Amino acid sequence: MEAQTPDVLVGAGITKRFGSFTAVADVDFRLGANEALGIVGPNGAGKTTLLNVLAGSYAPSVGTVAYAGHDISKLDAAARCRLGIARSHQVPRPFTNMTVFENVFVASSMGGGHRRQAAYDGSIEALEICGMLELANRQAETLGLLDRKRLELARALATEPKVLLLDEIGGGLTDAEASELVTIIRQLRGRGIAIVWIEHILHVLLQVVERLVCMDAGKVIAEGVPDVALAHPAVIEAYLGSGVT
Repeated sequence: MEAQTPDVLVGAGITKRFGSFTAVADVDFRLGANEALGIVGPNGAGKTTLLNVLAGSYAPSVGTVAYAGHDISKLDAAARCRLGIARSHQVPRPFTNMTVFENVFVASSMGGGHRRQAAYDGSIEALEICGMLELANRQAETLGLLDRKRLELARALATEPKVLLLDEIGGGLTDAEASELVTIIRQLRGRGIAIVWIEHILHVLLQVVERLVCMDAGKVIAEGVPDVALAHPAVIEAYLGSGVT
């Protein structure tokens, strides 16, 4: 019998409240090592809030987050990054007045905690994987949207993550541009990186992920292999007229 892939990131009973508003309600979450998992749902479903709790940007109001079997619920995003959890943001915001290379080097040295030579080597490798090496000396603020998203991936990759959290990285791109990112993300999976990907562009997401978590109103309403999860009656009702299905 084939051994079950261990879970690298686990959330138990995650609830996140902002005052009287509950953005995420009692969510259990698991991510296997080298698994690619998609999180989908209508606007306001709680997807990005959940991602922020997993990344350490928000502390859970209730519940726990564990990484590689260790409780990291009280660790902030910087500490989690050094452990091996990196993320991209929905709107890329590179450091202005810095080159592409300098942006990635800062991520590797400060975010990943790597010493100078290791940070340099890792930055070059990340830029190469993301197709950005020829743009290494460009000022980051001059980049177009696709290259800013590639840079966002390169910065995350340079920290040497075991888990990569992606928030709407395909948003605003053409199908051809999104396909370029899919190619890069597949390469990252080949390097043994587990991926959690929030995305509204479903046909792009399904080129990478093998399991879906479907959310609505802060709760998980279905999960499983994509065909099964998307056929769940609660998912069909939540997405009706949303343009996702």
